[in-house]
Amino acid sequence: MRSKRPPPEISADLARELRSFGRRRGRKQSARQQQLLDEALPRLALDLKAAPLTALSPLFPVPTAAVWLEIGFGGAEHLVWQARRNPEIGLIGCEVFADGVVKAVSAIEEHDLANVRLSAEDARDVLRWLPPASLQRVFILFPDPWPKKRHVKRRLISRNLLDHLARVMAPGAELRVATDIGDYAGTILLAACAHPAFAWQVNAPSDWRQRGPDWPETRYEVKARREGRRSYFFRFLRSRAGDATIPLPATS
Repeated sequence: MRSKRPPPEISADLARELRSFGRRRGRKQSARQQQLLDEALPRLALDLKAAPLTALSPLFPVPTAAVWLEIGFGGAEHLVWQARRNPEIGLIGCEVFADGVVKAVSAIEEHDLANVRLSAEDARDVLRWLPPASLQRVFILFPDPWPKKRHVKRRLISRNLLDHLARVMAPGAELRVATDIGDYAGTILLAACAHPAFAWQVNAPSDWRQRGPDWPETRYEVKARREGRRSYFFRFLRSRAGDATIPLPATS
């Protein structure tokens, strides 16, 4: 049997990093959808092979006051909602599933959104490429819960991901997380509250039971309610204490 050792240019730590997602493609794309992937997506996609930027404003053809990131945007309804209501904000959306990417590209074209850029790569690769302290807000809404016990280690939100986020989020930046899985909610809170770079913004139960007015409902929340599950909404701030330009964290 051939060895599965990584090529020499790939670190052993990176090769061991577990994917937090399953298959990338669902049903076969229509001709129109494939055209969007082939022609429109390259104009919108981040080039992670390019030299890392020192600032993110050059990514967008319009002036941007700040840049926000959504990891795992699903059907893109939240990403597009934020982009349409905040034209002065640059948004980067990460989604590995082709169906979601097609929906995002289609909506960007339909609404002529110049303030959105996309990546179909693993979000952790995007985080490694982004410059330090370059994001003012990050959304991770209803990430894959990996409910089976043997798969829990594949969940996206962990100390390692928070280390990545701490490097690229500016002091005072906001991290918004939502889940409808109770034990995942507990895991998220334990990881975030134990991390020195993040502070949970909570004063009352309503702070984690209800979305804010600028936090629209997604299809995953609708599905959770229909199936009788409670959704949890967390807001964390990147601490202003300490050095925001921490080095790249080790892979997990």
